Amino acid sequence: MTAEPARAFPAFTPRTSRGARGRTWWGRAWTDALEDAALSGEPLRKGRAYADTGRVGPITVSPGRIAASVHDADGSQCETVVRIERLTDAQWARFLGQVAARSGYLAALLDRDMPQDLVTAAEDTDVRLLPGMGDLDPDCDCPDWELPCRHAAALCYQAAWLLDADPFVLLLLRGRDERAFLDGLRECDPGPRAPGSPAHAPEAGVAAREAYRPADPLPADPPPVSDAVSPMRITPPPGIPAGTLESLVAEAARRARELLDESARRTERSENPMSTADGPS
Repeated sequence: MTAEPARAFPAFTPRTSRGARGRTWWGRAWTDALEDAALSGEPLRKGRAYADTGRVGPITVSPGRIAASVHDADGSQCETVVRIERLTDAQWARFLGQVAARSGYLAALLDRDMPQDLVTAAEDTDVRLLPGMGDLDPDCDCPDWELPCRHAAALCYQAAWLLDADPFVLLLLRGRDERAFLDGLRECDPGPRAPGSPAHAPEAGVAAREAYRPADPLPADPPPVSDAVSPMRITPPPGIPAGTLESLVAEAARRARELLDESARRTERSENPMSTADGPS
């Protein structure tokens, strides 16, 4: 039986300036889900104080579950777990399809950012990554009756800090670690295929050996063109002297050269008026 993926995080040190509710929009969405479902504000206040003062021990994150020991002021210790529903295989397939549809989504995730439009696109396919009210299920062995208790609240607030630093923590809670996510993405088909096309059509490309093959040698340069126009050496038709025909050909070639040169000068003047050779009047 294959062991489920899990990540262990060391305990946060006491830090009153951290801000318990999360720094990122997805971290705050996590704590919003906690606070919206709370039956009382007092456990939340105590939970934030516990989180800020380092009363939560090392945190273990695994699919559908986040757990830690939380310490009270009297030195007692409570074992606290917060559960969240995993995505089904069908939901993962739809989510991976959304990620594969835009290369920027994967780049953002690998940069430890969660694009808000990706979350919205996933919700449009009935895949909810971030929890809503009632989606977080706290459990603690303390005698408190509140839901959540201060220990579970403290754990949830520190979980938001983990999500701030790495949105793959959220994906792990939803069922897959980073490696499984990337493996699934490689196998993902981002769009519909044409009827009759193979399930995994090979991508067209060029073999590296062929791409880097030395090019064929270039042909030799043509002989330089002389400024003088050589008349054509042809046999004149009956009735026209040879010298006359050659003079006509040479004159036509000279005139053509003048027209081409004049056209080039007009083009240059139109593209760069300041370069005109005409001086001030």
